Amino acid sequence: MLTTTRNPQSDAQQLRAQFLAAKRDRTLRNRDAAAAIGVSEGEALAACVGAEAIRLLPDFIDIFEEMPRLGAVMALTRNDNVVHEKDGLYEKMSHNGQVGLALGEAIDLRIFYKQWHFGCAVIEEITRGTETSLQKSLQFYDLHGEAVHKVFLREHSNHAAFDELVARWRDPQQLPGIAVEPAPPAVIDKNDADIDGDGFRSAWRNMTDTHQFFGLLRDFGVSRIQALRLAPPQFVRRVDNGAVRLILDQAAASGLPIMVFVGNRGMIQIHSGPVSNIKPMGPWLNVLDPGFNLHLREDKIASSWVVSKPTSDGEVTSLELFDADGGTIAMLFGVRKPGQPELPAWRAAVMSLPPQQTEAEAQA
Repeated sequence: MLTTTRNPQSDAQQLRAQFLAAKRDRTLRNRDAAAAIGVSEGEALAACVGAEAIRLLPDFIDIFEEMPRLGAVMALTRNDNVVHEKDGLYEKMSHNGQVGLALGEAIDLRIFYKQWHFGCAVIEEITRGTETSLQKSLQFYDLHGEAVHKVFLREHSNHAAFDELVARWRDPQQLPGIAVEPAPPAVIDKNDADIDGDGFRSAWRNMTDTHQFFGLLRDFGVSRIQALRLAPPQFVRRVDNGAVRLILDQAAASGLPIMVFVGNRGMIQIHSGPVSNIKPMGPWLNVLDPGFNLHLREDKIASSWVVSKPTSDGEVTSLELFDADGGTIAMLFGVRKPGQPELPAWRAAVMSLPPQQTEAEAQA
């Protein structure tokens, strides 16, 4: 029987050529170019190791806690349906085990290093109009090849510190390619009858901190969507999927400071402050402000909920957006510091959002 041996180096070269051709010929961004050739973005970037990409050692905590040395940069966190970009400094970096924090005035992160699998420095040519320049970035991916977080240098960033960081954390084995695993399927909810509904609702009413909600989901074995369905009705209301545009428009018009949370398996990134320049473009709802950009696929919002959680400072209210698989797209809150009550203007804004339309109302 004739057998053939695959050459990983040759496979990576072929993948890189396909990836770069898709970017060039179809004017696609990295994520879209990777999808066009049937691989994850992490696999496509790993195929470029030895050329556009430099593989970093998997010492992710030590590497990431050096980000303050880069000066002012752009931090990017995304999931399938929204991109969150913040300009600023990485500050007050810390970690406890595999969970980290960055608590800067601009760049505010909750970091889950256990999910990080592959990191690289990327140096690539980009063209804007008639000008071509080098774009430097640090990019981190999970075990499924999905982007966890990216750090893009600006012209005014500390490029010497970037070069030193890359030299220090460069993997001696600059071999292209990574192994990835398929993303896990969407979680199938238990039957509502199998949940201790009364116990769950009692635990909800007795929360004293919003962070206790994650323990609530775990202890009762429910997904976020199922939790919202089973919650005490006075704390949860399903609203129209145009709610996020209404809230952003209202915040822009009034100057109301808000918090916008966007996350994935390995990172949550938070904007705190006002928004002003709200620009719908096709299916995308955009915030295009100095220092903060948000790009959200409105057409991917399957459900929107106004959710209130009891805390020791009073109820805290959020607008939460979910996709068709029950995954969280984004969450919005009024700006609030621990120990302070919620902004009355924020609560009034979310409470005024129109309810979800029935099918008959939508077709009328």
